[in-house]
Amino acid sequence: MLIEFSVANYRSICDTQSLSLVAAQGRERKTENSFDSGVSSTPRLLRSAVMYGPNAAGKSNLVRALHFIRKFVQGSASTQRGEEIDVTPFKLAAENQSAPSEFEILFIEDGMRYQYGFSTTAERIDEEWLFAYPSSRAQRWFARRFDEKKNDYEWYFGPSFKGQKKLLEEATRSNALFLSTAVQLNNEQLRPVFDWFEKRLVVVPSRGEFPIEYEHYTAQRCRDEQDRRAVLRFLQEADLGIDGLNIKTSKITNDDLPSELPDQLRRDLIGKEKINIGFLHEQNESGEMIPFGMPEESDGTHNMFALAGPWLDVLEKGMVMVMDELDTSLHPKLVRYLVELMHGAESNPNNAQLIFTTHDVTLQEGVFRRDQIWFVEKDKNRSTHLYPLTDFSPRKGEAIERGYLRGRYGALPHPHRKSA
Repeated sequence: MLIEFSVANYRSICDTQSLSLVAAQGRERKTENSFDSGVSSTPRLLRSAVMYGPNAAGKSNLVRALHFIRKFVQGSASTQRGEEIDVTPFKLAAENQSAPSEFEILFIEDGMRYQYGFSTTAERIDEEWLFAYPSSRAQRWFARRFDEKKNDYEWYFGPSFKGQKKLLEEATRSNALFLSTAVQLNNEQLRPVFDWFEKRLVVVPSRGEFPIEYEHYTAQRCRDEQDRRAVLRFLQEADLGIDGLNIKTSKITNDDLPSELPDQLRRDLIGKEKINIGFLHEQNESGEMIPFGMPEESDGTHNMFALAGPWLDVLEKGMVMVMDELDTSLHPKLVRYLVELMHGAESNPNNAQLIFTTHDVTLQEGVFRRDQIWFVEKDKNRSTHLYPLTDFSPRKGEAIERGYLRGRYGALPHPHRKSA
């Protein structure tokens, strides 16, 4: 469960920007759109949050920041000595270019609340910290800070931290996270923290279409009869006119592979099993099921099929899905369908959460609570500014969509047409 995320000095983001999934007071869509975390001293959390704003405002960079954290936690222990960290500071202020980028996440895993963060330049980790909350009081498990005068790190390990502190400290390179290194060296106390990033957090940056591996994953799920029924139900509830799924397996042949593929990879793939997915549509007159190949279907159907497997996973496992441009090639009603699957105890019994960006203003009314809507725009310094709708104290029942399009909340594009 995600509570809050903060980032500073990263790409178009200069000052600290924070996105909170803490529910505000009030009973508006309380049962459907928020839930009790079940953890003491933790407020109710929201099942989703949506970000609006013009192109180039920085919405995608907020998603990229989460994607960077996830990848860095997963892989930093394997970085080579001297390898640069793939982080980009805010470039439009001279003092920021040499300053570290900073990231912090508050989340819940296995009934424990955690507060984890780090700051980093391309050369090294500047600071890293972890607090745990087994009760309302915080325990600082570890912290490290680079001291430029000593050209070395200062370390702190709290009394609650378990493990071979000196060994872990010496094994952690300057361009790697202590969290990642300690888990690689079998520190079980930090395993739930690492697992949250690896197994709970799913981030899909904008690519113009959903990743091809999503389509492959959904196809793999369709090999199981129960999963196949779940995928078909997902597509039918989305009203795509699909009456059945046609699943065929075959062996990969030389003709299936592109000519430019390296010989070794070609040899490895030939003979492996591949899954071919087709869709069945009922013929009007006879009722016969007519097969359609994937290329015959619309981009929207492709994307909904690609999303089916991962979306069902997120709901089943209580994961956090972060997606840029959810409305890519999807009708607004399909986006609404996906969001509403996240809202409500019946379709989302394990309290999965969704954060996404969109330009679909029709979602602003009848789907979200007022505390679930966020806006992104550039400030006078051309840096990204993230702020919630609640800053404007909107009335219950206020016409949010109309107010937004009229500029009441900002975060709108202002194109200027030059005169001839």
